[in-house]
Amino acid sequence: MNLLNKLIEQAKNPNGILGSFMLRIMNSAHIEMNKWALEKIKVREESVMLDVGCGGGKTLQLLSNMNTYGKLYGIDYSEQAVKDSIRANKVDVETGKVHIEQASVTDIPFPENSFDIITAFQTHYFWSDLENSVKEVFRVLKQEGCFFIIAEVYKINYHMKAYKTKEDMEQLFKKTGFNTVEFYVNPNKKWICIKGIR
Repeated sequence: MNLLNKLIEQAKNPNGILGSFMLRIMNSAHIEMNKWALEKIKVREESVMLDVGCGGGKTLQLLSNMNTYGKLYGIDYSEQAVKDSIRANKVDVETGKVHIEQASVTDIPFPENSFDIITAFQTHYFWSDLENSVKEVFRVLKQEGCFFIIAEVYKINYHMKAYKTKEDMEQLFKKTGFNTVEFYVNPNKKWICIKGIR
């Protein structure tokens, strides 16, 4: 396996020391994009939020700052990401405001209608079954809840075989049952934010 493939594998499923290093890089590399995207998210007091693919936990920190009285949950497929994310959110985890566990987006361990807001930062292009993953997100989202996918456009183009276009994603969201789908692209067209309202 060449170095690029090793790094992609670590980005997809971080593990060990290299995985932890990769999570730290991702935390700092994505901060500006994350802040841009979070401006699109209207958080009400006491919102219940889920970050899918919470990685190194930086997005959970930002969401926690926006959501003083709410509850936040993070899931990640990677055991290493869960450990690093818990460490990054130590205080909020200890107070019970933030709960992080190892789980897959294809089988989210929460009942229907659990969340007001669900975010997926730089992760959906790694999902093995995008259609069923979006259905699973829809299942745990409350009525009128919002689902946000945020990603760098070049990573979508690099990693995804299907659902690369705005039209494809809109069709997928509508087919799943979302009432409204909105798209935001930053001025230099490097980042995209897709918002689905149930």
